[in-house]
Amino acid sequence: MECEYRAEIISNQSVMEDIVERLEQEISDFQYTIVENVHGKGLTSKKLGNTVWPEMNFILFAYVNHDSALKIKQIMEEIKQKFPREGMSVFFTKAEEV
Repeated sequence: MECEYRAEIISNQSVMEDIVERLEQEISDFQYTIVENVHGKGLTSKKLGNTVWPEMNFILFAYVNHDSALKIKQIMEEIKQKFPREGMSVFFTKAEEV
């Protein structure tokens, strides 16, 4: 598989299992890396893992082809509809192997 894009998903840890499960089900041989316990501030709230801002995010990134990038976008839109109050973002950048 030629990897054309880097997909990066940043989301609340509360929906991590839903996201990963769907991606693994819908994209054959889906390979990814997850970074858990990510702190940050989005448009509506902070996620700092402390007593004031107790929630945390995670980051998932994967290198994918064009068709898989479109599938990831579709899956994330569906999950956002299912969990409209959870912060979720997906970004794509062109991948270039050096």
